[in-house]
Amino acid sequence: MRTIVYVETSVPCFYFEERTDPDMVARREWTRAWVAVERHELVTSPAVLDELEQRNYPGRERCLELVAKLPVLAVEPPVMEIVEAYIARQVMPADPAGDALHLALASFHRCDFLVTWNCRHLANANKFGHIRRVNTLLGLYVPALVTPLELQERADEQ
Repeated sequence: MRTIVYVETSVPCFYFEERTDPDMVARREWTRAWVAVERHELVTSPAVLDELEQRNYPGRERCLELVAKLPVLAVEPPVMEIVEAYIARQVMPADPAGDALHLALASFHRCDFLVTWNCRHLANANKFGHIRRVNTLLGLYVPALVTPLELQERADEQ
């Protein structure tokens, strides 16, 4: 049985993070350590590619290269309906091209994990119950929303 991990935009960004404050350095190192040992099937989406392409920052090209080899999930019409439902039910912010789209893609495509450093809207234990209830109402799979550190710790436990 294959485990599918949806790689959200913040992961490649932190892989090449250049800021030197301790929490940024820690996230960069945890991300690099996770990528080095990750053995699951990694996927991404047009939403991630678009976000990376639209930003202007020093590591942009390297971030795009990191995700370029990953399979890209399709944004099928039901995905946009899911996005609208998330926004209407206040699960995610009202940006249809942002966090709601990442969650909708990972849910629709039945990814086991959505890996992210976005702990405000995605990898947030306080929001997970609401996300689970809405996904259940919509008949959707509920991916685990985790950081690279959490996924690495899971791998270390096995």
